[in-house]
This record gives sequence, structure tokens and C-alpha cells, in this order.
Amino acid sequence: MKILALDTSNRPLSVAVLEDEMLLAQTTLNMAKKHSATLMPVVADMIKQVGLTPAEIDRVVVAAGPGSYTGLRIGVTAAKTFAFTLNKDLVGISSLEVLAANCQNDPNKLLIPLFDARRKNVFVGGYQVKDKKLVNVLPDQHLGLSELCQYLQAQDQEVLFIGADAKNFQADFAEQLTTTKYSFSEPKDDYPSAFVLGLLGKDAQPSDVLNFVPHYLRLTQAEVQWMEKHPGKDQADGSYVEKV
Repeated sequence: MKILALDTSNRPLSVAVLEDEMLLAQTTLNMAKKHSATLMPVVADMIKQVGLTPAEIDRVVVAAGPGSYTGLRIGVTAAKTFAFTLNKDLVGISSLEVLAANCQNDPNKLLIPLFDARRKNVFVGGYQVKDKKLVNVLPDQHLGLSELCQYLQAQDQEVLFIGADAKNFQADFAEQLTTTKYSFSEPKDDYPSAFVLGLLGKDAQPSDVLNFVPHYLRLTQAEVQWMEKHPGKDQADGSYVEKV
């Protein structure tokens, strides 16, 4: 199986082409450039460099969030367009799980990948390695930093924070995690790898391409503004804002 893996969910952009579990090529950029201008040229060049055509790709695996609203839309839209146009499988994988998978050699620790969601909030999930597989023990969610610390204090388990953003909260963790032993991921594990993403998506169940949407995990600014202007309105169907 030939796989194209795309992650634009946060600042880093990572693209990889795999054949089964073998990496053919990978590019990761961690620069302040627009993913919208960079993604497709990287994809086109990479597929060409490994001697394939787009039609020879069997599956597209995309980081489905959480993360940057704009970044998620770019990656998911590209993945959906590729999969729909060429009639290929589409698989979405948690952006947090991709980070957690960098540290699967720590089976005795509670793996806590996180992204900064601003204003002392984080996108976070909890993962544990069981039988050499990642198990999601704390569902991915948008959470206040203090609430996360309260949760971790109650777990009585050593914690490994994963991701470059986690290190921005070292002072907060030192103040609030007074009884919890914790450490931070090595720099090499701080960033998402599209190769890892592709491996996670290789055997996953494909999604319905047309109905696939990112996992934003919080209201968008458009939704917040809509609710402010329409207090008391039922917004369960979410029809007032297009997700992708």
C-alpha cells in the first residue's frame, strides 16, 4: 500500500510518502510560512521524487486535529480533494496521537501530548502504551491548564509531557503539579512526523470522504460570534458554519 500522509494541524508542516511500513520520503518544515502556499508544491514534488504518480497513491492519511483552525482546514481540504478526485481511501488520525506515538518507548508513563490553545488553555489527550499499542485514556479535548493539572494530580502516575508547546508551561507545572512526578519529551520527539502519521493510518478504518470533518474540539470564532448575536438559539446542527 502506498500512502500519502499530511499534517498541517499546527505550526509544523509534515508530509510523507510510505510504501506499507517503509518510508520513501518525508519533508517537515517548522517555519512561519503559510501552509496554503507550501503544502501542495511539497506534495507534488515529493510524489514525483519517489517515482510515483498521484494515481498510484492508495491511501491518504491526514492529521485530523485538534490544532489550528486554518491549518486543519488546509490539510483536510487537500486530503479530501485528493481522495475524492482519485477515488482513494481517506483516514483521519488525531494530531495528539501522532505526537504521543513519538514516545511509545515509555510504557510506564502517562503520555500527555498537548498544544497551546492560548489564554492558559490547551488541546490535550492522555495516552498509555498497552500491549505495544497506544490507548487513549484521556479523550482529546480543549481544557484549561489548571483543570489538566488537577486531573494529573489525581492520577498517581508519572507523566511525560510531549510537544514543543508543553515546555512553555514549565513554570505552571512546577507551581501546580506539587505531588506529581513529570518530565518532558526530548527535542527530537517534540514535533509531528508524517511518517509516524502514515504508520498510524495504515491499518485504520477509512472514513466517508464527503462527510469527513476535522476535530476542532472548540467553537470557532465565527460560531462564538454567531451565538453572541443569537442568544438562546439551538445550534445543535451546526448548520450556520461550514466545517470544511
